[in-house]
Amino acid sequence: MMTILIVVIVLLVTIGTLFMYLSPEFGGKPTEAAYKQYAKSKHFKEGKFVNNGDVEMEMSAGDMFKAITGMLKTIPNSVPGKNIETEKIDSLDIVGFGADTRLVWFGHSTFLLQIDSKTILIDPMFGEVPAPHPLLGNKRFSNELPIDIEKLPSIDAVFITHDHYDHLDYGSIQKLKEKVKIFYTPLGVGAHLQAWGIDQQDIVEMDWWQEETFEGLTIRCTPAQHFSGRGISDRAHTLWSSWIIQSPKANLFFSGDSGYADHFKEIGEKYGPFDLALMECGQYNELWPTVHMFPEQTAMAGQDVNAKTIMPIHWGAFKLSHHSWTDPVERVSQKAKELNINIITPRIGEPIVLDNMVVAQPDWWRLLGKE
Repeated sequence: MMTILIVVIVLLVTIGTLFMYLSPEFGGKPTEAAYKQYAKSKHFKEGKFVNNGDVEMEMSAGDMFKAITGMLKTIPNSVPGKNIETEKIDSLDIVGFGADTRLVWFGHSTFLLQIDSKTILIDPMFGEVPAPHPLLGNKRFSNELPIDIEKLPSIDAVFITHDHYDHLDYGSIQKLKEKVKIFYTPLGVGAHLQAWGIDQQDIVEMDWWQEETFEGLTIRCTPAQHFSGRGISDRAHTLWSSWIIQSPKANLFFSGDSGYADHFKEIGEKYGPFDLALMECGQYNELWPTVHMFPEQTAMAGQDVNAKTIMPIHWGAFKLSHHSWTDPVERVSQKAKELNINIITPRIGEPIVLDNMVVAQPDWWRLLGKE
């Protein structure tokens, strides 16, 4: 029996090692020349990217065990009681949109943004499972998306906040890459895209506080307090960020993944007010309080960035932490009310036109019941 157990362990380790080295899901690695360029950044130290104040997510072995066992436990209402129905949008509607600014939420942190006659995707994760293999993650809460990725029309630009699987998905990029003019990423993330067949000339990597223009839009890469990595040995080898996308008529902020910190107030002072701030709200836990916000902090961060309206994101699609699936939106809505902050909570696929941000069913999640 001992011999059989040893053989099984060796086999599993071998399969896992081969998978990590051979699967394209894990992406690429920046070149040595690229690392030399990154060394010029204030946010790159001793071969790795760092948060402001060198804030890190350091979990003890005990906390790591708690996190893993917590994901294996049955958590009440951790997933919806039934499939989340999504509102549909078709390619003709996207191509024919004529107003100034519209957003469509795909759940979690994925958005279709139409602004100043441009069509943009933000953190385009269209896959069913946010993991390098379907067996390593929980399935999406919705059986269908607002539109199939194959039916999307041409995309002017894609913005990626960091390289975690729930934000940067190999399968989605493979289906999108021929449709997209240009990709905007934080420093280092372009290496994954190049490994997946995208030309370097079609990728713009940016550091925090850098600014670019794109066909009349002002693009700003701004800080976040998080981390990166797709494998065991590449932690913090690429940067993470938030983004500002500004047209002559609209100013939008996308928080990316972030813990609550002073950078929100600094962003608001420099570039606010924002017409709409898409704010991370979900997948939090007391075991990693520095890299994800609790819902009350989400509302406070929206106030800090000087947003006229906030929308909670990073919820409604995947189970990645130990809270109930509705806890984020319930708690942030309550805190926003206390702080007198305008908040919108559209259904997945429900179009949000910036000039008239009316949501048909603001508490739609309450109609789905519990598991």
